Amino acid sequence: MAKILFCEKCKVYTLKKKCPVCGAETINPEPPKFSVNDPYGEYRRKYKRQNL
Repeated sequence: MAKILFCEKCKVYTLKKKCPVCGAETINPEPPKFSVNDPYGEYRRKYKRQNL
């Protein structure tokens, strides 16, 4: 089963790996799964605080 993908450049949802509008690569719009043992959580929180 195909998952829906998202083009960040032109804000279009599609099922294709490349955007049909602009040709850019699409990404998975879902956030990563939550894990209590997340080894990179500390770094993501620091990055988020610095870029507010």
